[in-house]
Amino acid sequence: MNYKELKHFLAGKSMRMQHVYQPLMIKTLLNSKDFTASVRTIARTFLAQDEELIDYYANITRGMPGNVLRKRGVVKFESNAFRLDVDSLTPSQISELIELCDNRLEEYYESKGGKRKAWYVLKNGRYVPSIIRQEVLNRAKGRCQMCGISIKEKPLHVDHVKPRSKGGESRIENYGALCFTCNSEKSNRYNIDYREWQTMYDLREENCPFCKPEHERIAEKDGVFAVFDKFPVTKGHALVIPSWHVSSFFELSSYERNVCLLLLDEIKESIAKKDHTITGFNVGINIGSDAGQTISHCHIHLIPRRKGDVVNPRGGVRNVIPGKGDYLI
Repeated sequence: MNYKELKHFLAGKSMRMQHVYQPLMIKTLLNSKDFTASVRTIARTFLAQDEELIDYYANITRGMPGNVLRKRGVVKFESNAFRLDVDSLTPSQISELIELCDNRLEEYYESKGGKRKAWYVLKNGRYVPSIIRQEVLNRAKGRCQMCGISIKEKPLHVDHVKPRSKGGESRIENYGALCFTCNSEKSNRYNIDYREWQTMYDLREENCPFCKPEHERIAEKDGVFAVFDKFPVTKGHALVIPSWHVSSFFELSSYERNVCLLLLDEIKESIAKKDHTITGFNVGINIGSDAGQTISHCHIHLIPRRKGDVVNPRGGVRNVIPGKGDYLI
């Protein structure tokens, strides 16, 4: 590739960007000797641009080691900055102290088998890739899923909903967005015993039509599946159903609801892509016989709508009670 080709690539539409990685990588290589840089060098460039991670470590810095060193009289904290609380030092003294710092670091790394792990971010042995973190944060609409605080007010981090120590997997269905405070307070607590959770997923009712394995599934994800309704309200009417027997959506854990909603997204996109006459959707859940539930197995209705399919669509789901759909504002 020559100069003109590279310039065209950078300036044109052929470089499709979903993140900052491509231009950052090219910039790093341009600034390197012989246009060559190691993978770790490029990775450090990415790290330096990750504001979320910088905010994360800013919180760590203020808490520990910041508070510990302040209590020991080693540092002072003023105007959002730390200052070493020592008398003037000569260049040789500074070099000697830095060497002591390096020695303590090496002692620590050797105690951990020589692995230089950033134990706050990598303490679980895994690091959530940036592209996954971004998708989880987008799905959470930029708010903590425990307290609701906005990312504008406090940094949000991606955490396992079901902790790995409790059997949770590092998959996007099991990630949630939490602010630093909620993430710290939650620790590895989870309100479902994993052994009971496993047994629960085997639960089936003999006479339940949604518990029968012969259903023709159009999609499935982590124990949740989708089928087309046998008595469709409109063409393409689909159901999203947990494979184990559970009567209400409110009985599902946050992880299980998450899987249902992710599959709902996928089915909606798939149906809309195949049928361009669809101009809207109704999403509904009947809970209890008085609300119209006829099968006591949790299921979510996804009903495609088309322009003109009813005379007056006003009110949508409000029409479950006659006369309540058309109202005045």
